[in-house]
Amino acid sequence: MRSRVIVQRRALREGNAAAKRQAMAAPILSWEGLGLVQGNGWLFQDLDIHIQQRDRLALIGRNGAGKTTLLKLLGGQVDADKGTRSIQPGTKIVTLEQDPFFTGFDTLMDFALSGKDAPPRHEVESIAGQLGIDMNRKADSASGGERRRAALARALASEPDLLLLDEPTNHLDLAAIDWLEDWLQRYRGAFVVISHDRTFLERLTKATLWLDRGSLRRKDIGFGGYEAWMEQVYAEEARAADKLDAKLKIEAHWLERGVTARRKRNMGRLEKLYEMRAQRAAMLSPQGTAKLAIASDDAKSKAVIVADHVNKSFGDRPIVKDFTLRITRKDRIGVVGSNGAGKTTLLKLLTGELEPDSGTITLAKTLQGIMIDQQRSLMAPDKRVRDVLADGSDWIDVRGVRKHIQGYLKDFLFDPGLVEARIGTLSGGERSRLLLAREFARFSNLLVLDEPTNDLDLETLDLLQEVISDYDGTVLIVSHDRDFLDRTVTITLGMDGSGKVDIVAGGYADWEKIRKQRQAGKPVARSAGADKPEAAVAAPVQPAKKGKLSYKDQRDYELLPKRIEELDAAIARGEAQLADPDLYAKDPRKFDALMAALEKVRAEKEAAEERWLELAEMVEG
Repeated sequence: MRSRVIVQRRALREGNAAAKRQAMAAPILSWEGLGLVQGNGWLFQDLDIHIQQRDRLALIGRNGAGKTTLLKLLGGQVDADKGTRSIQPGTKIVTLEQDPFFTGFDTLMDFALSGKDAPPRHEVESIAGQLGIDMNRKADSASGGERRRAALARALASEPDLLLLDEPTNHLDLAAIDWLEDWLQRYRGAFVVISHDRTFLERLTKATLWLDRGSLRRKDIGFGGYEAWMEQVYAEEARAADKLDAKLKIEAHWLERGVTARRKRNMGRLEKLYEMRAQRAAMLSPQGTAKLAIASDDAKSKAVIVADHVNKSFGDRPIVKDFTLRITRKDRIGVVGSNGAGKTTLLKLLTGELEPDSGTITLAKTLQGIMIDQQRSLMAPDKRVRDVLADGSDWIDVRGVRKHIQGYLKDFLFDPGLVEARIGTLSGGERSRLLLAREFARFSNLLVLDEPTNDLDLETLDLLQEVISDYDGTVLIVSHDRDFLDRTVTITLGMDGSGKVDIVAGGYADWEKIRKQRQAGKPVARSAGADKPEAAVAAPVQPAKKGKLSYKDQRDYELLPKRIEELDAAIARGEAQLADPDLYAKDPRKFDALMAALEKVRAEKEAAEERWLELAEMVEG
């Protein structure tokens, strides 16, 4: 985990150097003093934004903070109440909206070629071919994934200088996300992206715009450094609040809602998740056969879903072939694969909604499941939050425990004052979060989540991970969010569309490793009792073997992470002091001394990271 972080930091340093060189050029788009009124007050005001020619910007903020609105202001689709917008002559700006409007178009191609700024047909056809989408498909019957690909084909074929992307990975399968990442890495223009997909943001962004409580901050670090920066800002605010005796003001926002504490708890949960994966790997792999036999009675008593040599086809096409798996209580199962690979069919088989052609699916008699599929249509826009959550009452029954609705809203990061708000006034992400709050209140021992991360902000994703970790039953998750799967599931069921189902103890990254081994022709471990390579498992997570390191090396390996954190804090303090614009004029000697000290600390941190990375590579063999 830390080796990944350090590699990201290296990339961030390189990206920052490029950003500083780029800062000398004139921006292609600027807003100065930007302000917008929403309802009875300012959504934000006095924002200054400057976008350079090759910027790769992540736009981060909570649901309802105004990210999509800000993106529309950048694109000129919304008029501001104050501020000045400047754009370099000839700059072409293209927006990929979160929910493009397809009404009135016969085919997806008609949509892509509409309007005065429509791209050339041959360019649309070229992009569509790479994305694997038939643009002659009727628009009114196209799936969410097909519409998203059509919108991408239109946007990318337009050859923009600035791309504004609002949740571009929504409804895309893993192959399409990989293709989009590759395209954006080669893209020579600038882009601003709103996304809940951490992996996507970490791989592509070089700077971050953080929209928070009506103000906008920019830092020339990619998303990989955002969370450390956010916690640093909140820590500084807390110290300032203590000095000003204004802690109540901070309490109204995230800091006192446990964001930092939640992140620390989630780190502990990740350690627990790795242990659970190791246990499941032992049960799935040949080495775990004896252990499984010894524990067979206990395993049977805890089994909630048992699939035995299941087959399912539609016509001549096999969807699931000879699939066998015992799912036990507290398993977290992730189902991944490209669109059309059969994920929904497998989910319906496992929940008993669909009968197999052959083989058996046995469900525990006590199984009570709920499905959260992000269908917000059930929540009428004229209803109040109170109506949706508690049928108009002040109290809600949360799995047998009576809670006041305002307190329960706070558990899901809502302002308790929203209890009377109409659903139509909530953002898409807030509606998704309200749906989660409503469904998690119901008693169940099986939770089925279909693309649960769509439209959620990063804080809600952290909350969702916590709720899933603490859930006392079994969880089935269909998702294309790679980071979310890596943080939540104990077993991944990988589907490639041929009917084969890989059974991997671990998350998405573990399945990806298996696939690469198979493509390279390397042998892959098989599950216990299986004679076929389909049921592959990742190697069990092993603790670091101390015997590989000398005493001094082992001490460094254990102590350096804490030292790196201390150096990070020292760097933050030094940068805060140097941020004073009058410091150099008032005391140039102090300025020079601080600069020298800061460079020394940075050098020590870099050396510590290199040393730890070297030791981590030794431990990992």
